[in-house]
Amino acid sequence: MELPDHRTKIVCTIGPASSPEPVLRQLILKGMNVARINFSHGDLEKHREVIHRIRSLSTELGVTVAILADLPGPRIRVGDLENEPLTLEKGDTVYLTPLDIEGGKNIIPVNYKRLYESVSPGSNVFLNDGFIQLRCLGNTDKGVECKVEIGGYLTSHKGVNLPGSKIFLDAVTDDDLRFMKFALEEGINIFSLSFVENSSDIEKLRQFAQQHGESIYVVAKIEREEAVKNIDDILDHTDAIMLARGDLGVETPIQQVPVLQKEIIHKANLRGKPVITATHMLESMTENIRPTRAEATDVSNAILDGTDALMLSGETAVGRYPIETVLMMTGIASRTEKWRNETGWGTELLTKGIDELTMSVSDVIALQVYQAIKRLKVDHTVTPTISGQTPRRISRLKPDCWIFAMSRRQEICETLTLSYGVYPIYSPNKGGSWEQTANRLLKENQIASEGDLIVFTEGQSPGKPGGTNMLKILQIE
Repeated sequence: MELPDHRTKIVCTIGPASSPEPVLRQLILKGMNVARINFSHGDLEKHREVIHRIRSLSTELGVTVAILADLPGPRIRVGDLENEPLTLEKGDTVYLTPLDIEGGKNIIPVNYKRLYESVSPGSNVFLNDGFIQLRCLGNTDKGVECKVEIGGYLTSHKGVNLPGSKIFLDAVTDDDLRFMKFALEEGINIFSLSFVENSSDIEKLRQFAQQHGESIYVVAKIEREEAVKNIDDILDHTDAIMLARGDLGVETPIQQVPVLQKEIIHKANLRGKPVITATHMLESMTENIRPTRAEATDVSNAILDGTDALMLSGETAVGRYPIETVLMMTGIASRTEKWRNETGWGTELLTKGIDELTMSVSDVIALQVYQAIKRLKVDHTVTPTISGQTPRRISRLKPDCWIFAMSRRQEICETLTLSYGVYPIYSPNKGGSWEQTANRLLKENQIASEGDLIVFTEGQSPGKPGGTNMLKILQIE
């Protein structure tokens, strides 16, 4: 088995450019760890075909590839426009209406029935990811009267943001539950929830899964100002987070986004909750064979901030160069990780933060594993796991060696594809000790050879989640 030369995980959005079998195969071989199915687009039958294709390739190639079902949530969008693109000029007066009509030059339909309640004179309205800015003048019989502050071209179904306004929509919609039921039936247990505002949104998703006899892994998307205010509550209840910087940069002042990224990633790292950093990572590679210098720097900085995973959206969904984009991202990750390992960048802040927490036995074990890796010539770390907690606790410290998480539960292996430096190995065989199993699997897969030094963790009560309380230094025999 050839291990990747980078440990940051790669999430690829699957779309027309990446759904054919030859492209999916290359994406897996070149570094895709998680395939994101975006339920905002496409029909369920097409999604089913892609899911089966990914599962088949994952089995054939012997690589664990997770599938992330991204639920669209209560997205407010522009309705249908008669002639597009619609050109909005600075100083124009336009009317936003919740009526289901076809839009024209001066009237723009919006699929939000309570629009009048959410905006008031002086409110800002952003269209098309914030590139078009309107200011509300007041409510009229014709619609919400707005003045165009920053103009641009507008097409049908572009996003609408109402920063600072109360939104009267549930984070979990009927469509979300319909998509979720479909995904559960297809064996998917990882879901990202859009427009989360507090922990109750996450619990609604879990309750629905429980009603269908399933336990799920929730990725909360941080993209609203309310989510930023409630970030500690959200982190305490979610399994992972996604920094969805597109809407976050519209819902909050864009100048704050770089600092928010660092603060939120640090909070998640302290809790051992994986982070996906998303939006415009290598956007220019949707059309070009190379990214901009700023994009390459953005990818590197996200890794240095402590992110576990990086997400590609349009670059792999509809882009011209999906495979080359993944190769570019893994190349940047490899070089950045090497520099961080050489310099120890960010480690002191994180270990200091963990030291200040009320630590569990597993936390102490994770810190000791990290110290052993730093001070001994350790080749690999092996963590048999039931819940995935121990490998995630070690992962947050970004050690300079692979963490082989061996589990008898395939669904846990899939969730661990989101954690930095964790290489999940599905091992359903219940015969023999984990030490014996690790020794055999590492040699069989040509990961380790005789004499290699291994840090090995285990609990005294095998099969009990969260029970890791032992650390051993072993040599492969």
